[in-house]
Amino acid sequence: MKNSITLIFCFLLLMVIYARPTIAQEVVVFDILIVRYDRIYKCNCNFINAEDESQYDYVDGSIRGPTQWGNLNPEWAACKNGVEQSPIDLLYERVNIDPNLGQLQINYKPSTALLKDRGHDIMVEWTGDAGSIQINHKSYKLLQSHWHSPSEHTIDGLRFSLEQHLVHQRTDPILGNITAVIGILYNIGKPEAFLSKLEKPIKFIIDGQTVIDVGRVDPNYIKISNKDYYRYMGSLTTPPCTEGVIWTIDLRVRTISLNQLESLRAAVHDAPNARPLQPLNDRKIFIYKLKHREDYVESS
Repeated sequence: MKNSITLIFCFLLLMVIYARPTIAQEVVVFDILIVRYDRIYKCNCNFINAEDESQYDYVDGSIRGPTQWGNLNPEWAACKNGVEQSPIDLLYERVNIDPNLGQLQINYKPSTALLKDRGHDIMVEWTGDAGSIQINHKSYKLLQSHWHSPSEHTIDGLRFSLEQHLVHQRTDPILGNITAVIGILYNIGKPEAFLSKLEKPIKFIIDGQTVIDVGRVDPNYIKISNKDYYRYMGSLTTPPCTEGVIWTIDLRVRTISLNQLESLRAAVHDAPNARPLQPLNDRKIFIYKLKHREDYVESS
């Protein structure tokens, strides 16, 4: 079996060599082959497509779709039984102005990271210390960022082209891990700086659990308003839909180019990956430093 695998690898390597790609392409393609070659041994040649690896999907009416998530795994029961689920419609009429929330303290810094194709989205996972945010005088470490298209949250019923999530976490000695997510909404317009830094590696993301080492990635390229935001208590928007998540949604709608959006959607076969809106129930939505709402949309 190992001899057969070796022959397959050598054949693929020869194809790369004789195809004569550019130097940059040669390095990346070779790295991808090495990753897949390692996976052949780890999974004993049991190849699985990205669609099969995913235990859930976003297809309306599917047996693995959003309305069925809570039935797919006992640990995902919150997806159907939870009372503080996300995403929600941030309805202007329901917000409570709270000046005591204070400015969002953001302390990010460059750190090593991996770019991962998780099948249903693309994720930047920081492997080193990428800094943190401060909420209620507590520090939440930045772990990863990923994207949903179209946006999961809406504002007054308006859905946007894209939503970026920055996932943070802190460990409480009593409560355990507590998650805080910053959500940033985008419409089509000027290119977004953070994604511009990742354009080349994103092009080499392929189906499956491909991982690319992208070196040091600076989250400070992500524009976040620390003065104007929504705040509410919700959940993860993917299984297991765990509740107790502190959500911060930037009021300022940013812009992303059409090419950038298309490259992100290509990784998920151009399929939507946004969970439907969830009931607000008895929750309150807070807002910090409300200004004229038209001031929160960037010009394209």
